[in-house]
Amino acid sequence: MGDESAISPKDRFLTVYGRKPVLEALDDAALEVDKVILADTVRGPNAAEIQRAAKAAGVPVQRASAHRVKVLAGNGKQDQGVLADVVAPRMRSLQAALSDGRPPSRVLLLDGITTPANVGMILRTATAAGLEGVVVPRRGVAALDPMVVKASAGVAFRAPVLRCGSAREAAEMLAEAGYGIYALGASAGETVFDVELPQRAAFVLGGETNGVGAEVGELVTEWVSIPMPGEVESLNVSAAAAVLSFELVRRASGARASGTGR
Repeated sequence: MGDESAISPKDRFLTVYGRKPVLEALDDAALEVDKVILADTVRGPNAAEIQRAAKAAGVPVQRASAHRVKVLAGNGKQDQGVLADVVAPRMRSLQAALSDGRPPSRVLLLDGITTPANVGMILRTATAAGLEGVVVPRRGVAALDPMVVKASAGVAFRAPVLRCGSAREAAEMLAEAGYGIYALGASAGETVFDVELPQRAAFVLGGETNGVGAEVGELVTEWVSIPMPGEVESLNVSAAAAVLSFELVRRASGARASGTGR
């Protein structure tokens, strides 16, 4: 379990696919592209355009079968025979983050969030709030693809993404490392504004339809809610993540001002 997470190349790169996203990545001086993989079925002007851009950026181009590109892109239909592995400097395995001498004190854990727009917006918000980790499992959550990158307005490339196999695996690892596990739920009595937090805390954000899954729910320390005096049942998960993230910013600012570590 842990060894696989530690060595996976998916802990180093975000893979973008399709002609336009690949060209945009190659043209962005702020990004480091590790390699471009071009299907051997892509020829003529389209292939030449990709190869010229890669050469200008000093990025190697590998040829592969169209099937191989499809498998690597993981999307099934929209890769257009080309993908690029973009280095994500802050992305690493959850195991590596927890083994660090200074593990993140506050992390978000995504559980069953399948809409790319929500994942992208959560990554953008969490990065803006200065959170040190967003756990994005490889299974059960939208793949980190061009749709997620677009929704994050490009921030996904430098977001503090922590990878692992599943949300349950992540919750187990976090609990074992001494994190309190807090899950957002509409009916919880304690609110995100009032709950007392330990030194290390992980906040589970559940899927758009079913919320936090039962497997992760078994490991939750405490359920917390966002108070909503208006007549609305729930917030979109990315909006809930924004409220939570900036409540953590507020707490950190208050702790610095008072010299405490609440």
